[in-house]
Amino acid sequence: MSGTFLGMPAFPKAAHEAVRDERLRANLRHATHTIRDKRARAVAELDDWAALREAGKRIKDQTLRHLDTHLIRLEESVTAAGGTVHWAADAAEANRMVTELVRATGETEVVKVKSMATQEIGLNEHLEAEGIAAYETDLAELIVQLGEDRPSHILVPAIHRNRGEIRDIFREKMGSWGRPAPEGLSDTPAELAEAARLHLREKFLRAKVGISGANFMVAETGTLVVVESEGNGRMCLTLPETLISVVGIEKVVPTWRDLEVFLQTLPRSSTAERMNPYTSMWTGTTDGDGPSTFHLVLLDNGRTDALADEVGRQALRCIRCSACLNVCPVYERAGGHAYGSVYPGPIGAILTPQLRGTTSEIDASLPYASSLCGACYEVCPVAIDIPEVLVHLRERVAEEGGKGHRLERAAIKASTWVLDHPGVLAAGERLASRTRALHPRRLPGPGARQWSDHRDLPELPAEPFRDWWRKNRT
Repeated sequence: MSGTFLGMPAFPKAAHEAVRDERLRANLRHATHTIRDKRARAVAELDDWAALREAGKRIKDQTLRHLDTHLIRLEESVTAAGGTVHWAADAAEANRMVTELVRATGETEVVKVKSMATQEIGLNEHLEAEGIAAYETDLAELIVQLGEDRPSHILVPAIHRNRGEIRDIFREKMGSWGRPAPEGLSDTPAELAEAARLHLREKFLRAKVGISGANFMVAETGTLVVVESEGNGRMCLTLPETLISVVGIEKVVPTWRDLEVFLQTLPRSSTAERMNPYTSMWTGTTDGDGPSTFHLVLLDNGRTDALADEVGRQALRCIRCSACLNVCPVYERAGGHAYGSVYPGPIGAILTPQLRGTTSEIDASLPYASSLCGACYEVCPVAIDIPEVLVHLRERVAEEGGKGHRLERAAIKASTWVLDHPGVLAAGERLASRTRALHPRRLPGPGARQWSDHRDLPELPAEPFRDWWRKNRT
């Protein structure tokens, strides 16, 4: 996985800084509460929501069990339709492939429709280093790119920005990326959207190469599907002469009929809409219609490792609706940047450590970025038991060690020995009671101090219970 977001502090430290930003918290609270309330109303319209949720889960699980078969069928279907399929084992290989494909066209700029897979591998940064400019065309992604920022939400990458901040970014940065913002631009949504439309339109009409992701890939026909709300994606998918799609291997579904389930659950869970305003589908190439050249880069980048984990593999069911983020009390207060990954929130806390491993400080801390309240599981449209996977990954992190876990293991081992020797335990209890006036009010050490700063340590009684019992009950 790309190191774009690595090098950040562990989640507790990053979150500690984020919760001090009152404007960030206000932006997040307003946006997440608005989205989740609308989602609840949209889901309540369907009497068979529970059945759709179970169907989505079963389709995904069945597909993952036979992923190799469905991917081979997908390759055959895409090839038969005039496309070319490339297999990328990791981020470096995917970046190299895309760079070579763009260079083969002779172009030095590309337009992109929102793709988390390309953010995951750090494609924009790689292309820039190779002298190729990549322009984001999704409105929120455009805001993030112009602001030299990072996405903080799966569905709304600029959720941490308010309208005033977006206006300032457009005024200051648009001119250096292309058409400048209009004079006197205000922070009204209509004016901001119009400024973005004018800025992007010249890029759409000029670009010869488009890069996309996909929400789904249909193995049966080789069809790729992108759902979006603005129409910018459709411009990016149809106007360029060459289209390169970078998609995670878990996005495949076996048949066209399987889309029926997900095209009902995804829009309601993500944008609280009955259907997405724009659902774009393309199958290979067709003379005189759309791009004349189509390449599909199938990305692994840790996904087969996750697939091998019987508990963790359910994270690969994710359809990127972001419903779990909008109900998570931890995400609402810490924001997406604290997760150090393009995948924030509860799903990021279980997906990122499986894709990147848990050797870095930030990745080892992510499974602990949760209260285990279970709200994420309740709203997930494919029934990913995120709390179960979090506990599973915590166990893995603990087994791998690290300073804190080595001390914890030593403490548990010592406690086990003491509990196995009643005489030692009794002596320790008496000693603790007799020295209770000397006990500190807070625990020593940075990690323990954070815990006791917000909790009162219990006072020890004047005598151990076993001594009291001996005097009063025997």
